[in-house]
Amino acid sequence: MIRTVTGDISSDELGFTYSHEHLLGAPPEHKRADEDLVILDPAMALVEAKEALAVGVRSLYEASAWDYSRRPAELRKISEETGLQIIACGGFNKGEWFDDLLADRTVEELQQQIVADVTTGMDGTDVRAGAIKYGTSYNRVTPVEERVLRAAARAHRATGAVLHGHTETGTMALKQLDMLEEEGVDLNRVGIVHLMRNPDPYLHKKIAGRGTYLCYDGFAKIKYFPESTRIQVILDVVEAGYADRVLIGGDLARKTDLTAYTGGPGLHYIAGEWLPRFRDELRQRHYSPADVDELVRLFFVENPKRYFSFTEPY
Repeated sequence: MIRTVTGDISSDELGFTYSHEHLLGAPPEHKRADEDLVILDPAMALVEAKEALAVGVRSLYEASAWDYSRRPAELRKISEETGLQIIACGGFNKGEWFDDLLADRTVEELQQQIVADVTTGMDGTDVRAGAIKYGTSYNRVTPVEERVLRAAARAHRATGAVLHGHTETGTMALKQLDMLEEEGVDLNRVGIVHLMRNPDPYLHKKIAGRGTYLCYDGFAKIKYFPESTRIQVILDVVEAGYADRVLIGGDLARKTDLTAYTGGPGLHYIAGEWLPRFRDELRQRHYSPADVDELVRLFFVENPKRYFSFTEPY
């Protein structure tokens, strides 16, 4: 079973999936110095949802958490209007956004809120989250971030919803996994994001070797790395035997990223532009058509289906 903003669906219904996107989100109101990060217009989000559907996307995970101005009711409206299946985000993002807001909250209080996100509804609505987010800072874990991580781990074990771990520039991933293991978490139920900001195949293989999903994002963000770097990293982990751990999404969270606001790459980019290039590059490397099709099926259908499916509480 997978939980979407309009209700639970069978895993087989998920289809072609982007595993990390933002339709509506922004930093907390007192930290909105960068207007480019404020994407809160439902009409623009609707345009992006339709762009995704037009290139064959069936579902996406919308990763805007409590401290990133999530909009569960609006996400449900977009899903109902378009038919795009949206998995919403329970939990919290990172200390930059939540440290001051959560400074006095205990692990138990945070856990209670996250469990409610998944089982009852988010932010006064009955729209329930289908994944649980936590996050850490660049090369460190703040005390509040550690409390959030441990609360997320316990909420995961109580609900069976998958864990989605934010890293800052791909750092602290192994430390996150160590702390989750201390909480008894099955690391097969964890995905680590923003690893393409730290395109280190050795690190990625270490993470995947513990059973954890590699949530690759940042496609189209050439200011960080060219697509050739991302494709090479993906092939490095595939050739090491970890194709079943790869998830792909854009994490396009700025006005300048999105077609609707500024003419940016938008949600059509991965399926409409990046994927044809990926297929072509693999053909040039003498991958067979069947092998290319299988990798695409794994990255966009089978791996998300397995990752986002609820398990029994443990």
